[in-house]
Amino acid sequence: MTEQRIILLTGCSSGIGAYCARALRDDGWRVFATVRNEADLAPLASDGIEALLLDYTRPETISAAVATVRERTGDRIDALFNNGAYGQSGAVEDLTTDVLREQFETNFFGWHELTRQILPLMRRQGHGRIVNCSSILGLVPYRFRGAYTASKFALEGLTITLRMELQGSGIHVSLIEPGPIATRFTANALAKIREHIDLEGSAHAVEYRRQLRRLDGSGPINKHKLGPEAVYDVLKLALNVRSPRPHYLVTTPAKQGVLLKRLLPANLFYRLMRRLD
Repeated sequence: MTEQRIILLTGCSSGIGAYCARALRDDGWRVFATVRNEADLAPLASDGIEALLLDYTRPETISAAVATVRERTGDRIDALFNNGAYGQSGAVEDLTTDVLREQFETNFFGWHELTRQILPLMRRQGHGRIVNCSSILGLVPYRFRGAYTASKFALEGLTITLRMELQGSGIHVSLIEPGPIATRFTANALAKIREHIDLEGSAHAVEYRRQLRRLDGSGPINKHKLGPEAVYDVLKLALNVRSPRPHYLVTTPAKQGVLLKRLLPANLFYRLMRRLD
């Protein structure tokens, strides 16, 4: 009988992480799903998923989660899906350095720490899969998303470097780059922009009003937005194919953005991006 494979996922309270945790369980994986808040443990546990606390900004929770998985599995983790993140909206000039640092602690430094703690296990096993859920904004910049874009650009560079360094080790590393996905991500971004940005005192106050209409759902609906199952479709490929690709693009806008960036002169491409809402 084939041994059940073990995966650790982060950011599983809702959206992509919650969907993928349950889908992986249905596909036969032993799933360890992490959340930041204790209240989010019970729904996962009730569905037969081993739920753990992990907050990327608190290194002690990263170490504790990894230690728990190692204890329960006899020091084995076959795959890691880094997914937990949030998007800090706001013009670059309106972001304090502390706000930018907070974005990187969650979206970048915590991912690096978790990955470093799991890599020694995978090296001893001689195999493993690491999949990082990035964003199309890790490849294509977007106005008023400077903090999030910067964190994802950094993640792209670190992940591909890691992939090259692990060549021949049996450990495969991939990135998923979604465009718009139907999750609570937008609602969380709305809370963060209100928390950290002086919306009325900014030179961009008029533009912020338009942005807030998009974030609170009162503006135009994005007809290209897909459900989290679209991410799971490519996650399965990254976890199962013999030679996973470095990049997996999800949604039509993501694929169009990368294609246009390749084809258009830089000035024209960035003017085009400037006009997008």
